[in-house]
Amino acid sequence: MKNKSLGFTLVEVMVVVVILGILAAVVVPKVMSRPDQARLVKAKQDIMSIENAVELYRLDNGVYPTTDQGLQALVLKPTSDPVPRQWKAGGYVKRLPLDPWGREYQYLQPGQHGEIDIYSLGKSGDSMSDTNVIGNWNNDRS
Repeated sequence: MKNKSLGFTLVEVMVVVVILGILAAVVVPKVMSRPDQARLVKAKQDIMSIENAVELYRLDNGVYPTTDQGLQALVLKPTSDPVPRQWKAGGYVKRLPLDPWGREYQYLQPGQHGEIDIYSLGKSGDSMSDTNVIGNWNNDRS
């Protein structure tokens, strides 16, 4: 019996490297040409996750965190009224994400668009009247 060596030959490794190079040449320019769209998608996903955590907070405690308590109430148990009676040990999120532009997500309760507003001021970071604001009220779930 012949003793076969286990492993890849140099030719096999080179074929894989060439294939990866071709894929990178096709995919990377498409992804890199859409950084604003990628940031928008990330912000929408973050807002959806934060909104789900706020809803769990409300289910456990009967109320939403106040505007003063803010989203920090998802990480640390609030000490100001209304103090949550059944706050989940360990919190509702490990840490709050920053929006894709490096700023904190904003929170209002009651919100201007519903019971709660969770939003990013978008690329410009100027104000709520800015058309670049991304919030749970305009966050399509599709």
